[in-house]
Amino acid sequence: MIRFQGLTKRYGSLTAVRDLTLEVRPGEVYALLGPNGAGKTTALRCLATLLQPTEGTASVSGADALHNPLEVRRRIAFLAASMGLYERLTARELVEYFGRLHGLDGEHLQARVDELVALFGLGEFRNRVCGRLSTGQRQRVSLARALVHDPEALILDEPTLGLDVLSGQTIYDFISWERSRKKAILFSTHQMEEVELLADRVGVLRRGELVAEGTPEDLLERTGEPNLARAFLSLVSENAPVEAT
Repeated sequence: MIRFQGLTKRYGSLTAVRDLTLEVRPGEVYALLGPNGAGKTTALRCLATLLQPTEGTASVSGADALHNPLEVRRRIAFLAASMGLYERLTARELVEYFGRLHGLDGEHLQARVDELVALFGLGEFRNRVCGRLSTGQRQRVSLARALVHDPEALILDEPTLGLDVLSGQTIYDFISWERSRKKAILFSTHQMEEVELLADRVGVLRRGELVAEGTPEDLLERTGEPNLARAFLSLVSENAPVEAT
């Protein structure tokens, strides 16, 4: 289970995330929405142990990101918007390398890499260096790298940003598969069609605060809007009320 409890992150006088409390249960896909600068990436980075919260906690299955960061890293896959691949390694070498960092070796490592190559369709470019891959190919390699240790929770920051339709569909299918395996999945996106396809629940951030939470149907009912795009715009407008908690 992924849990934020009263998480606040400040940079001097700027509060990027304020008193964020939410949870993502095993077998659930939770979409975190908000305009640019709303605090989505900051919250995800606190959970991924890349930033330290000013107040409150972020945890995975009881392991606290601040006080037990190594255990949290063992339990999560974190896909950042910036892929940062080692450009001189081939796609397969890169996945193998990160597998070794997570303690995999021998036949177990090779079997897991083979599984990910098949799952994400890396076969045709598995021996091509990462510096020569397209954006979609790089994103698929990045996802395979993040998931090589088969963690229990997935944190995905705009996982389909810049991808073509086929690469995006590969990731949609994967997220649905991981949900069926009872993984807790938290992702941020600006794409409302992704929310409609994938999300069991949605949280909406505005200026670092969680202003609405519920199923997609709940948000439509609350706003009275005909679709999620309109509902989102209504919820992040300056005049929208904050949901009582």
